Amino acid sequence: MSDELLNLTVLGCATPYPSADNPCSGYLVSGGGTRIWVDAGSGTLGPLQRHVRLDELDAIWISHLHADHSADLLTAYYGALYADIRLPAPIPLYGPPGIADRLAGFLTNTPARSPIESAFSVTELHDGHQVAIGSLRLISRAVSHGIPAFAVRIEVADRSLVYSGDTAPCPSLTELAAGCDVLLCEAESAQAPAEGEQVHHTPEDAGDTAAAAGAGRLIVTHVGRFLTPEQAVARASTRFGGPVDHAAPDATFSIGRDEA
Repeated sequence: MSDELLNLTVLGCATPYPSADNPCSGYLVSGGGTRIWVDAGSGTLGPLQRHVRLDELDAIWISHLHADHSADLLTAYYGALYADIRLPAPIPLYGPPGIADRLAGFLTNTPARSPIESAFSVTELHDGHQVAIGSLRLISRAVSHGIPAFAVRIEVADRSLVYSGDTAPCPSLTELAAGCDVLLCEAESAQAPAEGEQVHHTPEDAGDTAAAAGAGRLIVTHVGRFLTPEQAVARASTRFGGPVDHAAPDATFSIGRDEA
């Protein structure tokens, strides 16, 4: 697989807990020799190691602190510090405000705070955060999920991938995804809530967001337990005229050419 492409490998996409053959949300995004673990949901550290070791990662990016998107940071901490991994430096970790204290609160078992900064070099995200990591450029936007949550646009050369994280449809996601090659968008909800705040996309919402953004391709992910992937793809396709795929575990999509 050429490093000149922007590659998306699905480590898992289950919600809200892993199934026997599908971890929770996690992706490996690579391009130009740079490798980023995007979301670290329950069970994703295992399949990540088919592709890259922890000490070979250039960064980790976390959309929000629900366990199905972040829990494997806990076991990654032990792997990074107390096993066969020898980090040349702490792994850059980009995540919502409070991520360092949240990890430390779980991992600390004595009066001394666990040294999470020895494993992770933490940068808190904010709306509009931008960073260059190796060959990749990341732009993060705050989105609507009821807690601090972010979507990300990842670019290399003239190729672009936008990942929604978990969110209801919102202008910031549509703006972030404008003209992107691929929109990786959650489609958790079988239907929008009749009451209360909406915090996820339906498949139709995912199609609408992709269409409004002018995305080249839509990949639905994080499909809820009351939908099948086939239903989610079919329903999203009623609102978006471009190609629609499902983020099946172990699938790899090469962004910048027609085949995946």
